[in-house]
Amino acid sequence: MNKDAAHAGQAAYTPFTLPLYDRLVLGASCRWLWRCPSERILDHYQKQVSSNHLDVGVGSGYFLDHVAFRSDRPRLVLMDMNANSLAFCSRRIARYSPKLLQSNVLEPIDFDGARFDSLGMNFLLHCLPGDMHGKARALDHLKPLLNPGARVFGATLLHGGVERNLPARGLMHLYNRRGIFSNREDSLMALERELQGRFDAVEIHVQGCAALFAARVKD
Repeated sequence: MNKDAAHAGQAAYTPFTLPLYDRLVLGASCRWLWRCPSERILDHYQKQVSSNHLDVGVGSGYFLDHVAFRSDRPRLVLMDMNANSLAFCSRRIARYSPKLLQSNVLEPIDFDGARFDSLGMNFLLHCLPGDMHGKARALDHLKPLLNPGARVFGATLLHGGVERNLPARGLMHLYNRRGIFSNREDSLMALERELQGRFDAVEIHVQGCAALFAARVKD
């Protein structure tokens, strides 16, 4: 695995860009380019998240900040390769006292805590290097951290098997050239294949060029 490529996918998250993320990415890009408004992703998140939750690839922490947990004191662990994202997100949801784990999900994860009932992976997969089969190593590394029956969910931007308008194709091409995205080989069929090979009750809903997925860890 090319560690430089893995770092490139998260290098855009800096102390300067993170305060702009909600407005530029979750606001403008999601609505007008990817054609999947952040409200739709939040609704998907709300339906799947538990009060014993692991969030991987946390970004700005927007969804954790806006979701309504079923408990006043949820157990939250934030996992990301980027220390900037971890710090920004943890400050934003400090009311929940989240635990932080800096880790590369494409490598074995050193974690010996209690297992989780849900795993969120919003806008992570399209930033990981390689094809969908290679990216799915992240799922193999994360599964041991989950309880039987746990929900695995998230959203990712696809290149194949979805409709992309002209601006979306242009920006996606630019992001792939810069290494921010690595999704030229990501298709709806490939995503479905990797999820079904590992989990039960796989559901994928496409909106624009985004795939909102959910699955259940086998008992």
